Amino acid sequence: MTIKKPLAINQSEVGRIIRDLRLLAGLTQEQFAATLGVTYTTINRWENGRSTPSPMAMKLIEQKLDEMGAQGQDLLAKYLSN
Repeated sequence: MTIKKPLAINQSEVGRIIRDLRLLAGLTQEQFAATLGVTYTTINRWENGRSTPSPMAMKLIEQKLDEMGAQGQDLLAKYLSN
């Protein structure tokens, strides 16, 4: 079993990557919140930079990026290369 190292995404970029991921998946904030098990308000706060996801939520977001395959990897590259 391989333990995956958490992504080192700049906290100021977290909201933008969440918004881009959600839009790429074609989901509203409410729909995306439901897939992560959080509230619409939580997604809204993350996207607007008023709060950041917990480590558990970040793992779920990373999982969603992995599930998107090449699109998810392209999105990660956009934010990790800064």
